[in-house]
Amino acid sequence: MRGPQRLDEPMSAHTSFRIGGPADLFAAPETAEEASAILSLASRLSVPVFLLGGGTNILVADRGIRGLVVDLGRLARVEESGGLVSARCGAPMSGVCELALARGLTGLEFCFGLPGSVGGAVWMNARCYERQASDALEFIECLDPKGEAIRRRSVLPDEWGYKLSPFQAGGELILRAGFRLSPGDPARIEEQMRDHRADRERKGHFLYPCAGSVFKNDRSFGAPTGRLIDSLGLKGRQAGGAQIAPFHGNIIVNLGGASACDVRALIELAESEVERRLGFHLEREVLLVGEWAPS
Repeated sequence: MRGPQRLDEPMSAHTSFRIGGPADLFAAPETAEEASAILSLASRLSVPVFLLGGGTNILVADRGIRGLVVDLGRLARVEESGGLVSARCGAPMSGVCELALARGLTGLEFCFGLPGSVGGAVWMNARCYERQASDALEFIECLDPKGEAIRRRSVLPDEWGYKLSPFQAGGELILRAGFRLSPGDPARIEEQMRDHRADRERKGHFLYPCAGSVFKNDRSFGAPTGRLIDSLGLKGRQAGGAQIAPFHGNIIVNLGGASACDVRALIELAESEVERRLGFHLEREVLLVGEWAPS
């Protein structure tokens, strides 16, 4: 295998929180064939596998991850033909948007500025500005958890929802996604991309290491989650080196030296206070990954 393979790899180097203990084993395949071989070997040896995309929507435990982490960031090729943009799972979503702009194609502007990868955006069905990844998806190529077979899946609307995809129910590796886009005015496409990036900057998404929104929004609550948390006076609350951002109640930031336990403490504080005082049960968007001590 050409990609790196390491022991005790610190996950803090691979997450947007800049937090996380070591992975027992770490491998970064450079081809689909290498990814298949890695999953096949791990399956035969009964080694647990965690598939790592851009590391932007996860909080890795201070104790790290037991088993094998497969970093998909080197599978990043992006192509376009006839309005169909084909992107490997490790390609940054913003890079896919830039290729679409270069070809005068519209439909992905809402993703510009998202820090994650194609695989992560598809897995989460990333949503912002009233659009979601599945709106533009035409197909997905995925590898079964044992690394034995690649199949091509079409996009069935009933399987997708608000930050929900069929891949969340299993261990398939998303290898490639096809986005069907339409011809558009490059100047207008670029303007929308620039506006979305500027909006994220105004909201403070890039000021500190973070994972963006910690909780999903639920319209039945009557207000976005950030406003609910703000209404309870929780913005600015700190635990160790972590803080509920003073500029956005649904973002927790690493001020420097924060541990995963610090961040988790604030997640659980927000959950408990919103439920106790408002009667709403928040649903997490950030995933807790790795070996955690009991809360």
